[in-house]
Amino acid sequence: MSDKEAPVVGTLTLDTRSGRVGRVMDFRWSHVQLRPPEGGTEWDARPEDLRSLDSLERLSARVAEINARSRSAL
Repeated sequence: MSDKEAPVVGTLTLDTRSGRVGRVMDFRWSHVQLRPPEGGTEWDARPEDLRSLDSLERLSARVAEINARSRSAL
């Protein structure tokens, strides 16, 4: 993503370098901090390695997030 297309905190994005989907949590120096949609440890990604999710990727990430939330409620 270019500076013009910097992701907004809270949005889901794909880290093309790692192949992982993450929710944007914060911006630190020259990196974006991402957390897996289902929760877990944050990781740093370079803004240029991020891209928006297509509709199928977005749906899959949301389902993983909802499933993780339902498991933790048990």
